[in-house]
Amino acid sequence: MRSTLYLKFISIYLIFGFLCLFTVATLTHELTTSELEEDTYDTLYKEANLLANDYLTGYFTDDLTLSDIHTQLNGMSTYLHASTWFIDRTGQVILSAGADEMPVPPSEIPDFDPAENGSSKYLLGTYHDLFDKKVITVIAPVTQGFTTKGYLLLHKPYEDLEQQTSSLLRNVYITIVVIYILSFCILLAFHFFIYQPLRKITEAATQYASGNLTYEIPVRTEDEMGYLSASLNYMAAQLKDMEDYQKKFIANVSHDFRSPLTSIKGYVEAIVDGTIPQELQGKYLNIILFETERLTDLTKDLLTLNEFDTKDLLLDKTNFNLHDTIKHTAASFEGTCTSKKISIELLFDPRIQNVFADRGKIQQVLYNLLDNAIKFSNPDSSIVLETTERNGKVFVSVKDSGIGIPKKSLTKVWERFYKSDLSRGKDKKGTGLGLAIVKEIIQAHGENINVISTEGVGTEFIFSLTKSSEN
Repeated sequence: MRSTLYLKFISIYLIFGFLCLFTVATLTHELTTSELEEDTYDTLYKEANLLANDYLTGYFTDDLTLSDIHTQLNGMSTYLHASTWFIDRTGQVILSAGADEMPVPPSEIPDFDPAENGSSKYLLGTYHDLFDKKVITVIAPVTQGFTTKGYLLLHKPYEDLEQQTSSLLRNVYITIVVIYILSFCILLAFHFFIYQPLRKITEAATQYASGNLTYEIPVRTEDEMGYLSASLNYMAAQLKDMEDYQKKFIANVSHDFRSPLTSIKGYVEAIVDGTIPQELQGKYLNIILFETERLTDLTKDLLTLNEFDTKDLLLDKTNFNLHDTIKHTAASFEGTCTSKKISIELLFDPRIQNVFADRGKIQQVLYNLLDNAIKFSNPDSSIVLETTERNGKVFVSVKDSGIGIPKKSLTKVWERFYKSDLSRGKDKKGTGLGLAIVKEIIQAHGENINVISTEGVGTEFIFSLTKSSEN
């Protein structure tokens, strides 16, 4: 099987992993940074306004000294890890505090404009090129009365935000890698438990299509794939058996047609060319007639079985008197029974009158079973036909005192064209299809038929029928 679909799946998996990493590296990074910027601004602005409004105004009222203010600025600088500048309205730096790594502020901020951030809440950059690295700058006014006296500027290194972003994204990357590894494990499970069995099943389908019905799918798992494999293996075995049966069936039909046709052809040619004298022609014409009847019976039986095989058989079920049907069928063998000195004994259950079935088909069953019993019964013997009722079912028994059936052949008597070794000498005209037809008819009615036999003692066939509600 081509691996195109599997390769597509792998490619999609790899592309998915790449897109996840790319999304985290771009969009997620940007969103996280933006969110941290907002959070940093809120913190800086809140602290700056708190210090500017509640404390730094004391400088302008001479309530606080520069030392007091410096202490507060140092504390805020340490707490926020930011550089704090206290300036007047003109941009002159009154006091400042910051970490050692932060640059020393100038005495005056050139071109200072408290509104330079415009509509933005904060400034990003080096702030008038006074810093070596990017910072986020927040400006809070120091007001007294309704007059702005100065400003408090907080400068926080932007690399702090980047470190926070990196820390957060590191966890995200780790999570993605773990998820990717887990999904890879799922991919491996898919490969071993789905893809590989599917390949084997597909290979089996290819083998079956090419005629190799002996190929067996090597999948033994206890799941849907295993069930599908077992079903396909069973199907292949059934198809193989059907193929073997068809070959055997054709061989048997060919043999059973060829033998009488060969006899007929040989005798006709002998009569035509004068090999058989005229006084003996009557004898051989009877043989030709006998072989012709064999061909007729074989053709009739094959057509009957074909009705079952093609599912075209429609049963015409009616309520009819079973005992009358048995009597009429038994009467048709009166001549044969008389010549062989065989008697037919009828034992009827008085509780039984009507059954619900296809009368014509049941009559065919009775005819085939009686014909079979008469063929294999010894002279001066009897055949018993008995009806009984048990658990709402009607059972019909046909019992003879004939040659019986070998134990090894009991399960084969229902096979088409099968003849036991004991029957071959007595069943000259038989096709080997009678019992197969009987079983097909009974099964078509949804009923069962069984055989009990002892070699040298006799055979009994028992089948069931549905009792009519009109009884």
